[in-house]
Amino acid sequence: MVPAGINIPTDPEWVDEVLLAGPADQVCLVLDGPVDRATLRRLVAERQAVLTGAGLRAGGSVALCLPPSPAFITNLLAAWRTGARAVLLDHRLTAFEVDQALDRLAPQFLVSVASSSGGALRAFQDVREAVTVRPDGQPSDTPHALIQLSSGSTGPSKSIGRTASDLIAELDRYLKIDGVPRGGERIVSLASMVHVLGLVGGLLYGLHAGVQLVLPERMTAEAILAAVAAGPEPTTLLGVPFHIELLAAVADPPRLPQLTGMTTGGELVRAQVHDAFVDRYGIRLGNMYGMTELGVIATDLFGVNRPAVTPAPGMTIREQDGEIHIAMENSPYVGLVDPARWSDGWLHTKDAGSVDATTGLVRVKGRRDSQVSIGGLKVDLSEVEHTLAGLPGVTGAVVVFGKAIEAYVMLEEPADLDRVQGQLTERVAAYKRPRAWHVVDRLPRTATGKLVRDQSVLATERKEQTRP
Repeated sequence: MVPAGINIPTDPEWVDEVLLAGPADQVCLVLDGPVDRATLRRLVAERQAVLTGAGLRAGGSVALCLPPSPAFITNLLAAWRTGARAVLLDHRLTAFEVDQALDRLAPQFLVSVASSSGGALRAFQDVREAVTVRPDGQPSDTPHALIQLSSGSTGPSKSIGRTASDLIAELDRYLKIDGVPRGGERIVSLASMVHVLGLVGGLLYGLHAGVQLVLPERMTAEAILAAVAAGPEPTTLLGVPFHIELLAAVADPPRLPQLTGMTTGGELVRAQVHDAFVDRYGIRLGNMYGMTELGVIATDLFGVNRPAVTPAPGMTIREQDGEIHIAMENSPYVGLVDPARWSDGWLHTKDAGSVDATTGLVRVKGRRDSQVSIGGLKVDLSEVEHTLAGLPGVTGAVVVFGKAIEAYVMLEEPADLDRVQGQLTERVAAYKRPRAWHVVDRLPRTATGKLVRDQSVLATERKEQTRP
C-alpha cells in the first residue's frame, strides 16, 4: 500500500515489458562475459529483493553511486521494477560532492561501492555494493523515475527529472532514426551509463531493441577494437569525441568488416580528427545532438549534413534570438522555476545555433552559458568558480576554458596556492579541476562591476608565477 500523497515514479511493469522482455537465451549484455535475458532477469529480481528487504517501496527514492558494472545495471532496473525513483550520481565525484548531492536530493537509500576490482582504464568493474539507509531521506515527491544532475555534480547544476513515459518515448524515437542499430546487431558502448547517451542510447535502447550491448574490457584503443572483433554481428561504436581521437591515433588498425559505423554525442568532432578516423576505418562517423533534459534531439548518423543535424522524429526545434529552443510540454527541472530554462512549452537549450527555414537542418554553434564538455563529461565552470572563490584565502576567482580549464585567482597570500589547490581537490572531481593556474593581483571588471571572463583581457593580469 502506497501512502497518500506519494508519487509513484513508474508502473513497475514497464521494466519487464519494455526492457527485460525477449527470448531467455538471447545474449543482451557482454561485460566480462555474456549475459542472457534469463540471467539478467534473475539478477534484477535478486537485487530487487535486497532493496525491498532494506525498506525500498513503490514511491520511494534511491541514489546510485556506482561505476559501470553489472551492479549498476541490476540496481537501476531493480529500483524501477520496485516503482521507485532512481537518482544517478557519477562515481567519479568526490565524497564532498556526493554528500552535497545527497543533502540536496534527499534519497531514502544510497547504493554505493563496498569493494571493487579493476583499474582506472577499466570500462566496467566487478562491484560488491552496499545499501545505506538514510533516515532523513524523503520518498519521491514527483512522478519522475530518473533524476540526473546536469553537470554531474552539485552547486549551480540542475536536477533533471524524466518519467518512464519520457524514457519510453525516447526509445521509440531511436527506433525511427535511420542508421541506429537494429535487433540482432551490436553496440560497443564507450559512453558513461550515468549520462544520457550511454544510459538511453546504449543500455536502455539495447535492451529494448534486442541489440547486444558490449563494454570493452579496458578503455584503450586496443581493447575497444578487440571488443568489436569479438563478434561477427554488424557493430556500431557509441562514444564521444575523445574516443574518436583515441581510435584515430591508431596508425594501422585491423580489418573489421563487422564495424559498420560510429555515433558520437557531445561537441562536434574536429575536422582533422573526423577525416583521420574515416580514412583509417572506412566507415560512417555520425553525430548526435542531445541533452540530459530529453535525450536525443537531432542526428546526422551518415555524416551527410555535417556540421548540421536533422531533427529526430517528433522533435520540434526553433531558433529564438540565436538560441536553439525545443518544444517540450513540461519543464524537466525538479525544484527549479526558471523561465530562462523553460517557458511556455519550450526548453531553452542555452546553445547558440540556427534552424534552416527550408530544410529544417539545425546548426549548433556552441554553448551560450558556462557549461563545457571535457572528454565527453559536462562541466559547469560557474560551479568550479563558485567552489574555488569560497575557499579560505581566496579573495577572487574566475574560471574559464580555452584548450583546458584555467583558473585566475586572487589570494591573500600568493604562497597559499598549493593549499588552495589541495582544498579544491577535496571538493571537485578530477575532470573538473583547472589544469592551469594564474595568480593575479586583480581581476578585471566591467563598468557595472561584473567580472570579465575574456581570456585576452585576463591574460594581461597574469603574474609571472603560473602553475601548470
